[in-house]
Amino acid sequence: MAIGARDFIDKLLVEKYAQEKVDNHDNLESKFSPEEVMDVMSVASHNAINYLKLSQKLAVVCYAVNSKAAKYEPIAVS
Repeated sequence: MAIGARDFIDKLLVEKYAQEKVDNHDNLESKFSPEEVMDVMSVASHNAINYLKLSQKLAVVCYAVNSKAAKYEPIAVS
C-alpha cells in the first residue's frame, strides 16, 4: 500500500502544502498529569477484566440452563 497522491487534485494539494511550516511546539506541557493517565488506564483495564470475568460466568450459567432444559429422546433404530 503506497502513501501519496493518487490523482491530479491530490498531487496539486501536495505540491501546494509541501513547503508549509507549522510552529505549534511552543507549549509542550501536557493537560493531564502522568498519574491521571495511569489512573484512567487502570480503571479501564479493571473494567475490561471484570467484563471478561462476568461474561465467562454468564456463559457457564447459560450453558448449564440450556443443558438442564434440553430434552433428550431416544432414537428408534430400525
